[in-house]
Formats: sequence, structure tokens, C-alpha cells
Amino acid sequence: MNVVQSPDGETVSDGIRATTLGALRVLTLDRPPLNVLNVATLRALERAVGDVATDADASVLMVTGAGRAFCAGVDVEDHMGDRVTDMMAALHGALTALTRLEMPVVAAVNGAALGGGLELALACDVVLARAGAKLGQPEVRLGVFPPFAAAVLPGLCGRAVAMDLCLSGRPVSAEEAIPMGLVQKVLAADGFAAAALEYAQHMSELSRPVLRLTKRALEAGSRLAPSEALGAAERLYLDELMRLDDAREGLAAFLEKRPPVWKGA
Repeated sequence: MNVVQSPDGETVSDGIRATTLGALRVLTLDRPPLNVLNVATLRALERAVGDVATDADASVLMVTGAGRAFCAGVDVEDHMGDRVTDMMAALHGALTALTRLEMPVVAAVNGAALGGGLELALACDVVLARAGAKLGQPEVRLGVFPPFAAAVLPGLCGRAVAMDLCLSGRPVSAEEAIPMGLVQKVLAADGFAAAALEYAQHMSELSRPVLRLTKRALEAGSRLAPSEALGAAERLYLDELMRLDDAREGLAAFLEKRPPVWKGA
């Protein structure tokens, strides 16, 4: 494992740059030219996500790529022979670590997100994409299929869209991905990095415990029947949310026409 600490506190480990910006944590894939992942990078990503998970001052995580691509997938050589088992375990570990984070996770797709790169974006809660960026699951064209995408795409985008993307292997533009549910917001190519950072930083300035409870309520809504999800959300609201100082502060600030001062921000 190769870890470098820069003077400003940014760490670099096996192609993963970790940056602290107030309550926002940013993980940047930095393996030029296309940020292709290998086993070492996937393990470094899982470790970096684990560090964020235990960071008491972190409110939001953003995942992005350096250069002209978000991530063009996982190294094809790591799919071959005896290496595929380690690759699959490393990919599963990194993506599962992201899906288990209690805080919101924003993917800033600054360029192509293909194969394992799109699966990485799908493991995040909100996907922002640069105008014109290409997204796709081309694995079928190499004679394989994407396990994580096969597991999550039907629930996220519907059966027909999942079938289209995975059986054709065709890429789609960020604009086309919006109605599919792959992308939540397309940002202009010029100034994309700054605009994505502004989105994530704005979220990170909100109450940390309220963000986490809101994510828990939404996750219940995504996996439970509506009546069960409503019951779960109401229990969270009454038993946990309304006991928070920040919930009382937010409501009081609105009534008093002043900005809230979060204790958990």
C-alpha cells in the first residue's frame, strides 16, 4: 500500500485521493488516463470509505474522478483466470462500503462512467453528471455481465431499462440517463467541478444527524411496502428526529425568520 500525505492534509493511496473540505469529504479516483480500477485501487477505495464512515466530523461524501473520465471500469486483466475472485471480492467490498454509509453520498460523474465505473456511481445516493458524459454497462460485449448493476438497476430504473442497458451494452448520454433514473442532475461541462462541489458543500452545511435520519427514512421507503415504510418513517420522526436539538432549532429558526444554527453541522 502506497500512502502519501500532502502538506494540506490530502492523502493519496493507490490511486485514491482523499480531501477534507469542512464537513465534506471528497474521494477522487486518480489513475490516468481513464481512472480504470484495479484490485489495489478498489481496496484503497474501501479503506478510504471506511475512514469516512468513522469520521465524526463528516456529513457528506462526494466521489469523483480526476481528468477527463469518472471511471472507465475495472482492469480487464483482473477479470482473467485466478485473478477474477480477488477482483470480485475487492469490487464488492468497495461498493458495499459505499452503500452502507449512513451519510449521503454524491457521485460527481465528470466524464465517462462505464462498466464498474457506472456501478460505482450506482452505489452512491445522488448522481450528478457533466453534460455529454457517457454512461453504460458494456460488459456483455466482452462476454460477461455486471453483477452489482444486475442487482440494483431493476429496482432503480425498472426492469425494461435495466434489460436494455445490460443486454445491449450501449452507452447513453448524461441527458438520456435522467429519465432512466441513472442521473439526478446534469451540470454544464464548463465549471462542472465547481458546480458539483457547490452542490455537495451546500448539503454538508445542513444538520449531520438530520441528514442521516432522512437517508434512513428514504432507504426504508425504497425497500418496504408503502404502509410499512410510512410506519418506519413516522417512528424515526417521532422517536429520533424530534428528540434532536437540530430539529427544534430548524423549526424555531423558520418561525423566527432567521438562519438556523446547527449543533450537529
